[in-house]
Amino acid sequence: MNYTETLDWMFHQLPMYQRVGGAAYKANLDNTIALLEHLDNPHRNFKSVHIAGTNGKGSTSHLLASIFQEAGYKTGLYTSPHLRDFRERIRINGEMIPEDKVVAFIDQHKAWFEQMELSFFEMTVGMAFDYFAKEQVDIAIVEVGMGGRLDSTNLITPELSIITNIGLDHVQFLGDTLEKIAGEKAGIIKPGIPVVIGETQTETQPVFMNKAQECHSPILFADQEFDCDKVHIDSNKLQEFDVWKNNTLYLEACQIPLLGDYQKKNLTTVMCAIDQLRQKHEISDDQLRDGVANVIKNTHLMGRWQILHDDPLTIADTGHNVDGIKEVVRQLSEMSYHKLHFVLGMVNDKDIDHVLQLLPRNAEYYFCKADIPRGLDANILAQKAFDFGLRGKVYDSVRDAYRSARNAALFEDVVFVGGSNFIVAEVV
Repeated sequence: MNYTETLDWMFHQLPMYQRVGGAAYKANLDNTIALLEHLDNPHRNFKSVHIAGTNGKGSTSHLLASIFQEAGYKTGLYTSPHLRDFRERIRINGEMIPEDKVVAFIDQHKAWFEQMELSFFEMTVGMAFDYFAKEQVDIAIVEVGMGGRLDSTNLITPELSIITNIGLDHVQFLGDTLEKIAGEKAGIIKPGIPVVIGETQTETQPVFMNKAQECHSPILFADQEFDCDKVHIDSNKLQEFDVWKNNTLYLEACQIPLLGDYQKKNLTTVMCAIDQLRQKHEISDDQLRDGVANVIKNTHLMGRWQILHDDPLTIADTGHNVDGIKEVVRQLSEMSYHKLHFVLGMVNDKDIDHVLQLLPRNAEYYFCKADIPRGLDANILAQKAFDFGLRGKVYDSVRDAYRSARNAALFEDVVFVGGSNFIVAEVV
């Protein structure tokens, strides 16, 4: 098979949560254990950092990878989902895995994968770990796909575990309370391995404390140790923060090109994580500062309050659950504009009603469906939205909705694209 045929086989022959949702979910790690043994346990041949959380784990992963790159380490980065190209999931020093490596890996193991009925996510994790091991990375930043305890990435023994925060998402798999979800994500805490919790939350703090105590793992709550004070946003659309550790200046004038006020939480988590990782890895203040400032250039991160155009101002953000949408709405409420044009699509297994009731009623909506099976029919979305006082039209595709919003918007208006990773993926 060529590269296109290989991807087609991966996407359509085997279950893939990104496309079909719950049918792809497996409630144990048996297949992944067998897969890694089949590949000679590549995950044991590189150091790693493991990152879970409801929101912020993607930005946190990319920031950490960029910092290690600036410090001169050969750095692997595994994330999901991808936006435009499958190979975004697997990078070394920011460069995507070559197409021929994807083809060769699948070609070599395809018969065994079919025999084992591996999921898309399982084989992708195997591909990433095999690639990182063969390329002899110094360290790999590994983002959890969903949950933690039963996620295919959870067979690594990292140097540090990170849990960014806990919100209500994937409740059909992880539980319907913050405590239950925290319990699943706490599953990445390993015996004796330090863990950084990004955000102190009343409901989840005891869950993490108990798990860390059970594992004899040092635990740090980043927002209790570190604070990031915004200095200003400069003309190049960079946020600038002074970073404090226990009320002492830790890093001055740290510029981050990721916009959105929610990046303060991610930056706080990253600073606490790096403070721990510096005990084993040499990372100077300049390398830390450059890693944060160059995160987009180094890792090609997309979809986080990403400005697509300036005339009119057009923004895309992948926030898609209740907590993510709350941040989006708060950010929009702080902006000045004449009218908001909101390109909206969702997937059918999200908490749609709770998201819709958060959205601003004084916007013009452009309802659409992402080109995946999980996409929620735009007519159904529009009807549900109508019940919450949201008004707009239905479009045949994301591109049609996006073009219509851009064409209708005046210079002083704002166009926002969001509601799902998959909606953003079709416009960035």
